[in-house]
Amino acid sequence: MLSKMLFPRMLRCAAGALLLCAAAVASAQTYPSKAVRVIIPFPPGGPTDTVGRMLAQKLAEQTGQSFIVDNRPGGQGIIGADAVAKGAADGYTLLFSASTFTTTPMTLKSSPYDVSRDFTPVALVGKGPLAVSVNRNLPIRSVKDLIDYAQARPGKMSFAIGSQASAGHLSTEMLKRAGKLDYLVVPYKGSAPAYQDLIGGAIDGFIDPVLGALTYHKSGMVRVVAVTSRDRLPSMPDVPTVGETVPGYEFYSWYGLWGPARLPAEVTRRLNAEVNKALASDLRARLAEQGYLLSPGTPEDFARFEKEDMARSAKIVAQAKIRAE
Repeated sequence: MLSKMLFPRMLRCAAGALLLCAAAVASAQTYPSKAVRVIIPFPPGGPTDTVGRMLAQKLAEQTGQSFIVDNRPGGQGIIGADAVAKGAADGYTLLFSASTFTTTPMTLKSSPYDVSRDFTPVALVGKGPLAVSVNRNLPIRSVKDLIDYAQARPGKMSFAIGSQASAGHLSTEMLKRAGKLDYLVVPYKGSAPAYQDLIGGAIDGFIDPVLGALTYHKSGMVRVVAVTSRDRLPSMPDVPTVGETVPGYEFYSWYGLWGPARLPAEVTRRLNAEVNKALASDLRARLAEQGYLLSPGTPEDFARFEKEDMARSAKIVAQAKIRAE
């Protein structure tokens, strides 16, 4: 008797599950069916905003739906990211951010979200090598010169950081330890004022994404002595890597796309496929010209990369005792 009662229930459960699967597949096939909001947790005009807007435009062209950029600056990126964490997991509220998204919470006493728990990694868009720039009037034309100059003046050389826990900040601390250097790390509110002081001579050095340094370097306003990528960049072929002098040194800022936790797998894969398609389009050349290394791959590839990068960054944050101001 019991088995006769349970069998119809089992059939109803199985039918329900099939309907849910069918609905999910149908949803993925029609996604996106309306405008998608892409939250960028930084002000307009910076590297993250520039890359995010280029990607959003390409996704809109490919899907026929609007991908509307919504800048939500504040709290070193926390405010915008938290809005996505609390958003509906339907694919219509996404986060485009840089690697600071994963490192900033490491410097806080408490964070409103957990990167690993409250977000779904969708796609790694690209890695941005950093440029090691110095004041053009200093007798520094290579990483070796920089190390010699700093070692001869312990505690006197100064390096700017555009923001706490940024890739530039972490790579500055990494170089400090790798070269056994003693220099001052001076925080700024953004890259623009840091470059102003670097040009004026108030600051000796600055490690910042290549995109930000290119204009100043080409105009001769600052001197880029190295890049932090593993290999030399096509956009700056005459500039050596830090690793050519300091073996094993390699560091990047990177950019990715996330959704809230529990984003349907079908929607995640559709978005991932569209991002990879965009990275194979004319966008590839446009980003490469600005020094970016594109990284198409699966959501699982991105999740694995994110985990490994967070582990390395957490070690640097702990060693340098970086804390949010």
